[in-house]
Amino acid sequence: MNKKKILAIQGSYKKDGKTTVMLNHAVETARKCGHEVDVINLFDMNIGYCKGCMACRKTKECIIKNDDMPAITKLIKEADVIILASPVYWGNVPAIVKNVFDRMSGVAIEYTKTFPKPLLSGKRYILLTACSTVMPFAKICGQSSGLERVVKEFFNTSGIKKMGTVVCGGSSNLTYVPKKKLNKIERIVERI
Repeated sequence: MNKKKILAIQGSYKKDGKTTVMLNHAVETARKCGHEVDVINLFDMNIGYCKGCMACRKTKECIIKNDDMPAITKLIKEADVIILASPVYWGNVPAIVKNVFDRMSGVAIEYTKTFPKPLLSGKRYILLTACSTVMPFAKICGQSSGLERVVKEFFNTSGIKKMGTVVCGGSSNLTYVPKKKLNKIERIVERI
């Protein structure tokens, strides 16, 4: 087995919520498999908003340097696998996760006259999410599927391929993450 560099990104404010439990389980599994894992919680970081200046199209990096985005960008560029844990907020990722995607624009893609050229090819991602809407309605009504679409758009356009997704539906009615969800996380992480 090749040792991989994994970046685990916590996109939830709740330090003991379902996505945190899921991410911690993924990190523990990855470390047991011998991988090197960095963990960041976006809510513990200073991340300014994208200004839409489009300077990153020329520089291939965000020109805002007085926050934590340069360090986050470095970790993403160095990672072989990114594990993103994000709860569903109105069928989307929380604003802080979306802001990271926005700030990564010049790093993730090269703008061309046609379709953007991916700049992060060769990496893979795992998505872990929790949604208060129960299944199958979380997917049918666009809650978890809306989040999955946004995450897929960012990663696919960047050239990062999906390894798997684990959705914990009906999370507001649960006091724990079901064992079958934790087992699925283990199976995905063990394939790294």
